[in-house]
Amino acid sequence: MKNHIHKPWLLILTIGLGILLNPLNSSMISVALTRLQHAYALTFADASWLISIFYLASAAGQPVMGKLSDMFGPKKLFLSGLVIVATASILAPFSPNYPFLLGCRALQAIGSSTLFPSGMSMVRKHITQGQGRAIAILSVFASTSAAFGPSIGGFLVASWDWQAIFLINFPFIILSFALALFILPNTGQGKFDIKRIDFTGIMLFIVSIVGLILFLLSLDQQIRWWALLLFLTAAIGFYFFERRQQEPFIDVKGLTKNRYVSLIYLQFMSINLIFYCYFFGFPTYLQQYLQYSEQHTGIIMLSLAGFGVVIAPLAGKMIDKYGSKLPLIIGASLLLIGTGLLLTYQDTSPLVWLLIIMAVLGLSNGFNNISTQTALYEHVEPEDTGAASGLFQTSRYLGSILSSSLLGLTFNRHLDTEHLHLVAMICFVFCIFVVAMAFMLPAKGKTASKSA
Repeated sequence: MKNHIHKPWLLILTIGLGILLNPLNSSMISVALTRLQHAYALTFADASWLISIFYLASAAGQPVMGKLSDMFGPKKLFLSGLVIVATASILAPFSPNYPFLLGCRALQAIGSSTLFPSGMSMVRKHITQGQGRAIAILSVFASTSAAFGPSIGGFLVASWDWQAIFLINFPFIILSFALALFILPNTGQGKFDIKRIDFTGIMLFIVSIVGLILFLLSLDQQIRWWALLLFLTAAIGFYFFERRQQEPFIDVKGLTKNRYVSLIYLQFMSINLIFYCYFFGFPTYLQQYLQYSEQHTGIIMLSLAGFGVVIAPLAGKMIDKYGSKLPLIIGASLLLIGTGLLLTYQDTSPLVWLLIIMAVLGLSNGFNNISTQTALYEHVEPEDTGAASGLFQTSRYLGSILSSSLLGLTFNRHLDTEHLHLVAMICFVFCIFVVAMAFMLPAKGKTASKSA
């Protein structure tokens, strides 16, 4: 089959158009939250579930879809994923109520989570020359769509309404589907074995995260102690259940074997918690407190998103020369500095000062994303790369979910500069933790010992 791929760039384009749907839809929602709050009469805590449910469904969906791709064949799963995203995207604009819209967001996340594992499976099997470059190009599709999602969403919501952020998916879906029919190779499917999918582990994971979110969102009102009990019970049950599984949803035993890898997961989760507090918090602050339009908010958000994309190639060159530790320290330090600078921002401060702060935070993200991923691969054996990558994505989703809960807690009753500072102060504590963990990692050439 490898010889049938005469034009690898067409294969990469086809897969890239599908892969960008998950990060694009996870980020466009940030500018539409205010409009959705008004449309469905929601508090910010209620609206934050639009963020949480997408990342929760993605976290649960990607490992399952990876195994289904092996069973049914990656092309079939890729096409099925596009159909699922299309179904969710056409239903969402006509949502009769908020729970229905949440269901559409979950369905959208599950469908788009199918595209990455099936697409990467085809790249690994059918592009033998320049595979690293192909994977790098696909990562550009994902990172660029995530970075510019708020700007795209801002223009769409300003030009029409929130429904546009769902309908914009169709040009990508139609083009990717049409190309996939003719370009993607028809690889043979494996043996169907439903026992390979850890449904019990997935359900315990979802229940524990939902319990945690419900508990965190209740801290500013009547505390839901039952939600905390639900979280602890499900989390403990999840841990002991996963330890006994041959193909667990999350390899909890593997986490205890390599302390550096566990440290990287924890660090990446913290980085995403901090960054997504700003990524989703700034658009709401700009619209609801500073009274900027969606279009202007989208333009302002380029300071946060654009600088991360621009600095990523420099971070990559630095990693090639010095290893992952130095750029990781730089990224963590920039995150700390940017968060500290945010505490100096006042109602009387000019917009340019906020743009500078957002630029510093954006630069930190450009360093952190690539350096944490590289650090992970420096500390895992080649045969464990697949499982490690899955846990890496899970840590990203967990950080994003926690950020939406933190924003829901702090922005729910009051949204002003004082509460933006409250978010920054909480994030500042996590920033110190992130910087400390960056210094704890061994330098390049000192990674011979991979275990505790």
